[in-house]
Amino acid sequence: MSLRDRLIERIARDGPLSVADYMDACLHDPQDGYYAVRPGLGAAGDFITAPHVSQMFGELIGLWAASVWTDLGQPAKVRLVELGPGDGTLMSDLLRAGRAAPGFLAAAEVWLVETSAPLRERQKAALGDHPIRWASRLEEIPTDRPIILIANEFLDCLPIRQAAWEGERWRERMIGLDDSGALVFSASPKPLGLRLPEADEAWGVFEWSDALTDFGRKIGVLIARASGAALFIDYGRDRPEYGDTLQALRGHAKEGVFDNPGHADLTAHVDFPAFAEAARAAGARGSAIRTQGNFLRALGIEARADALIRANPESTARIGRQLCRLIDPEAMGELFKAVCLHSAGLNPPGFEAP
Repeated sequence: MSLRDRLIERIARDGPLSVADYMDACLHDPQDGYYAVRPGLGAAGDFITAPHVSQMFGELIGLWAASVWTDLGQPAKVRLVELGPGDGTLMSDLLRAGRAAPGFLAAAEVWLVETSAPLRERQKAALGDHPIRWASRLEEIPTDRPIILIANEFLDCLPIRQAAWEGERWRERMIGLDDSGALVFSASPKPLGLRLPEADEAWGVFEWSDALTDFGRKIGVLIARASGAALFIDYGRDRPEYGDTLQALRGHAKEGVFDNPGHADLTAHVDFPAFAEAARAAGARGSAIRTQGNFLRALGIEARADALIRANPESTARIGRQLCRLIDPEAMGELFKAVCLHSAGLNPPGFEAP
């Protein structure tokens, strides 16, 4: 039985699902969830992330991590953690660039937090003989030494909930069945247990994520206990906004969120202010939220592009296109944001005032 059929059977039996429950099933169902069975990353897959756009992205993140290690006092041992490491491209580029900081790689104990068996195999292939430890949950990472944590396009897959303005009140948006038995959006008959401002039809949908704020608290606790810094880069917002951002991606194109349950990646824009506030409340310090373009410029991506062009003049046009895709406001530069949660006394690079 397909995941679609099992979801329809579940709704017919138990009633409508929240958007969060639907996302969780589509992404992580053990039999047919997208990440459990068929994650499609890279040009031949369903979507391309920044590390696949250019080696420059991972290299700069590697230099960022080495700088944080230096700011920590160059401890003899530090845990270098990546959440949702995909096919291993980011960590591979990060470790290559990290060689530029004497002693950093020798001190770094690399951990990958990954639940997908297919992706773990791709990570093993990408990282070769470099010693790697895997964990399925953040809670499995020990906190007895400083941590430098990286997460690129990880938060956008955490399940969201939605509320829709129904004439005179907010009601939670659910996923039910129409008269023909097909999956459709519906509204919960129960009052919404969330205080939201009155709105009109122009506001449409409000999104929030209990999973995101819970995870923010976990990051805050981790940083408070272990010390160190956690860098998050994702597409999302840096201020309160309304609107429906839930989307399904398959074959580098958007499709309906009910078209192919389990066969497409489901994501939503990250509420960075809510995430950072939850981490701060749990004990971490927080940076300003910056656009990816400003963050990468502050790390020196334009100088790195110039160096690559001098070394490979035949690739000038390609490197220029890659640079624009990463930092241009019309590409990834504005939509993607970066934030750092860190322990007291650190000044993570890239988050100084523009």
